[in-house]
Amino acid sequence: MDRQGNTYTFLYASVMVIVVAALLAFVSESLKDQQNKNVEVAKKIDILKSVNIASSASDAEALYEKHIGANAFVVNLKGDKVDGDAFTVDMAKELKKGADRAYPMYICKLDDGTSKYIIPVRGKGLWGPIWGYVSLNEDKNTVFGATFGHKGETPGLGAEIEKEPFQTPFVGKQIFDESGNFTSIKVVKAGLSKGDIHAVDGISGGTITSQGVRAMLEDCLKGYENYLKN
Repeated sequence: MDRQGNTYTFLYASVMVIVVAALLAFVSESLKDQQNKNVEVAKKIDILKSVNIASSASDAEALYEKHIGANAFVVNLKGDKVDGDAFTVDMAKELKKGADRAYPMYICKLDDGTSKYIIPVRGKGLWGPIWGYVSLNEDKNTVFGATFGHKGETPGLGAEIEKEPFQTPFVGKQIFDESGNFTSIKVVKAGLSKGDIHAVDGISGGTITSQGVRAMLEDCLKGYENYLKN
């Protein structure tokens, strides 16, 4: 075959594409289990972070088992426990189900003997999904800790939701008022939350992301109202 001809060039390119694609598919499949494992560990790190337990890839699983273990379950909108594995619930899919969604709940036992109730939240930011975990004290009302993450918010603006200066002010805030009515936690314009037990400051310049966090909290926490009250 004429190696200078178009036929040879076409066949050579086709073979190379097939070979490279096959190699990439093989590598991807070979690493799939490890990738899934890494996702699970990262999730446990985030869950533990919401109750101020520092962990890493090397000890997250052991700490999760020690403090949470089997104390994870699923509830429905009525607050009743239902069948399901809290850890494997896909929040992105559940949000599309409306009232029929599953609500994962994690109960964490700390070394001081107290229990914290960890609620996963998920919503939309400016450029993509945002998510996080909010932990409540034993009164099932006062925030003990919060952690948030994002897929593609603007660095220095919306991306600040994953940093402590934004997350720390949630500690001590309450999701129910004195009469027991659900209020959620409002994310308001920077500087306006002072003295408000139900609000935190938003991010200057990150208005849409801040609004996304506010909507996420209101939507997700509301689904746990009956469980937390009962």
